[in-house]
Amino acid sequence: MKLNYKIIFHFLGLLLLCNGGFMLLSSLVSFLYNDGVTFQLFLSGITVLLLGVSAMIFTRNHKKEINKREGYIVVTFGWIVMALSGTLPYFFTETISSFTDAFFETMSGYTTTGASILNDIEIIPKGVLFWRSMTQWIGGMGIIVLAIAILPLLGIGGMQLFAAEAPGPNTDKLHPRITDTAKRLWFIYLGYTIAETILLNVAGMSFFDAMNHSMTTLSTGGFSTKNASLAYWNGLPIIQYIVILFMFLAGTNFVLSYFAFKGKLKKIILDEEFKWYFRLIAIFTVVVSLVIYFRVDIALSSIGHPQVFGEVESAFRHGLFQVLSVLTTTGFVTADYTSWTPFLGVFFFCLMFLGGSAGSTAGGVKVVRHLLMIKNGFLEFKRSLHPNAILPVRYNTKTVSGDIVFNILAFFILYLLSFVFGALGFSMLGLDFESAVGVAASSLGNIGPALGDFGPVNNYVALPNIGKLWSSFLMLIGRLELFTVLILLTPFFWKNR
Repeated sequence: MKLNYKIIFHFLGLLLLCNGGFMLLSSLVSFLYNDGVTFQLFLSGITVLLLGVSAMIFTRNHKKEINKREGYIVVTFGWIVMALSGTLPYFFTETISSFTDAFFETMSGYTTTGASILNDIEIIPKGVLFWRSMTQWIGGMGIIVLAIAILPLLGIGGMQLFAAEAPGPNTDKLHPRITDTAKRLWFIYLGYTIAETILLNVAGMSFFDAMNHSMTTLSTGGFSTKNASLAYWNGLPIIQYIVILFMFLAGTNFVLSYFAFKGKLKKIILDEEFKWYFRLIAIFTVVVSLVIYFRVDIALSSIGHPQVFGEVESAFRHGLFQVLSVLTTTGFVTADYTSWTPFLGVFFFCLMFLGGSAGSTAGGVKVVRHLLMIKNGFLEFKRSLHPNAILPVRYNTKTVSGDIVFNILAFFILYLLSFVFGALGFSMLGLDFESAVGVAASSLGNIGPALGDFGPVNNYVALPNIGKLWSSFLMLIGRLELFTVLILLTPFFWKNR
């Protein structure tokens, strides 16, 4: 079957329309704050809108049917096109002059990685900062899911796109129609963003800072409006506790949030992934907090305002904050956690391979995959003793099909190989061992802060240009969970059947 190229370009045009619209919104923010770049942002939006309109007009007579192959192409190239067009606000405002740097910053935004090349964030015009945060907010729930929500206007079914955008081991749907599912997810996402904005504003943040940090918290992105990130508000612990709450929610399956609003709390309590997600956070927080309390001078590792309250509270808050920030792949920092003893340095590096829940905005491997892998591993011991016994893997009391288990095994192998080749690539560019493995793990897991020369107190400006492009590729495949992008690199994908 030949590829329907017209519908592919039609979708890309639709995504450009969405991107241009958000740029115009950024120009409105620029106008309200009178930051001097309103026209440049407006011009960026108009340029992208014209590109989108042109693509949709030239492909208006497309066949309104999309298959899996076309879905994979739209998702992968959709992210690339959004990232390429998303560089225009940086160019037109002269915030970033290098294409490689602008593309890296934008890809880091859309993939919700949070790695940055900007040395002084606080001198950036507010309209550009809003656009920077907006890229993460768009990427958080998925630009393709946004497109699915308005597919009825085009008369196209979107299940293939949803499968490509969310290729995790379980696909709970809130409603039989995929477009209604997308809408419900976006309403929850928007509602959380508004709620956090209000709470942060009341707690002491300016409205602009609250709005930006809410967008980058719910997307588990980690871009901040301050050079010191959330450490800037170390003097206001309530702000960090609010961010902790919403990082936790962002790392939870959004389907469970829907069940919570419907009063179906039993579904949440009985969900195995959620139980382990909560347990792991609790266990890891206790471990980190104890090490901080007994072994770390938190005042020396602070990169923001001085600490308040007692040592116990500070140890607990910083421990909980950094565990959630790394586990949910958000990437906010309240202190330089790489200086918290060698044990905690290795500990947080290991957390980079965990990830949040399936169906969340978090990156990484995801808790449910680890859970099913461990369950299958224990069953292998039993199968060795009882080779004729039928011992299926169970999840939420249901039997997990062998196909899903094999898919998870393949994912782990691909993830490990991607990390190894990623680290080797960075080492070839001259990075030391700690920096190479740190940037590879951080880029692939969409975390942001890495290790070594690219830790929490540094940014990625020193990374060579080729390294930035390599990191951007790792961000993309990590955000789209490997298969969606890597399948396009196989020769059989492009053969017409």
